[in-house]
Amino acid sequence: MKKFILKITAAGAILASFAYCSNTKQITGFATSLKDAYKNDFLIGTALNTQQIEEKDLKADALIKQQFNAVTPENIMKAEIIHPQWDKYNFDLADKIVAYGTKNNIKVNGHTLIWHSQLPAFARRIKDVDSFKTFFTDHINTVAGRYSGKIFSWDVVNEALNEDGTMRKSIFLDKMGDGFVTEAFRLTEKASPGTELYYNDYNNEQPKKREGCIALVKKVQAAGVRIDGVGIQGHWHLGRVPFKDIEESILAYHALGLKVMITELDIEMLPRNFQGADVNQRQASNPALNPYANGIPDSLLQQQATDYANLFKLFLKHKDKITRVTFWGVNDGQSWLNGWPIPGRTNYPLLFDRAFNPKPAYHAVMALKK
Repeated sequence: MKKFILKITAAGAILASFAYCSNTKQITGFATSLKDAYKNDFLIGTALNTQQIEEKDLKADALIKQQFNAVTPENIMKAEIIHPQWDKYNFDLADKIVAYGTKNNIKVNGHTLIWHSQLPAFARRIKDVDSFKTFFTDHINTVAGRYSGKIFSWDVVNEALNEDGTMRKSIFLDKMGDGFVTEAFRLTEKASPGTELYYNDYNNEQPKKREGCIALVKKVQAAGVRIDGVGIQGHWHLGRVPFKDIEESILAYHALGLKVMITELDIEMLPRNFQGADVNQRQASNPALNPYANGIPDSLLQQQATDYANLFKLFLKHKDKITRVTFWGVNDGQSWLNGWPIPGRTNYPLLFDRAFNPKPAYHAVMALKK
């Protein structure tokens, strides 16, 4: 009943076609959409790259507007792009995604104010502690203040924890101590008082890291500073989604009075020798680690569909606690997992294929709402 064909031409172009059940329609003819199906449950989001923000990818643009009601920029609000020099900001693309959201009635999540990675070079060269604190304060005040009342939420601090729940040895910890997280939320609350404020991390559904995340949140709360929610990124692996840990984490974070978001969801289809989503980790290239360059077996697509369906069953069970589920990319071709931790691989982690056609996983997620 289902057939998958994917070929890589000599010129490198990807030709893909799918044949599903006879009542499946093409992009412009879906009887419904993710955002419509889950409109009474939680927001359905996606991450946008620069071409999509500038509406240069027409197929992607049609799909985004049809399927999603929340967007997160992949990179253009990160400090190295939006604040490239001490006294210079570049708001061009950030302004465009805000305008895109306003025009299309799509909520925008700002990503991210404070993150140890993708910092501008000048910030890493700052030796003086007071000067670094000035950079930290000015960056939050300027960026969060500019979009106050214009975006729905901020990932205020991203990935401040190690896998064992201790604080990551970042430049922020080195210069400002472990109070930098609380200070980031304090400054953002003041600069953008109507915006929802989140802490975002990967693997924070795992028990040790979860405990560290809970301790971090409690410290912010004890200081009388507002924090609205925790983002569980959701970079999981085919056949190894930690459902029990995810559910326990949703309950634990909610018990703190927090909202829970699944912020960067994908299900990786390719092998690698570590878990997590630390962008600083790399793995040596090996043809054996790119087994589906010319196509992926239908059995794996069906396993992926099962994993996604079981995830969304869990999300629906806790829809009173979860406010947003965001996929990290619009289609397989856009996914960061094609280039990390090994460049040049062909991955299939999302609900739509490289031709923007719905995969079995899409139909499995939609079938839960029939």
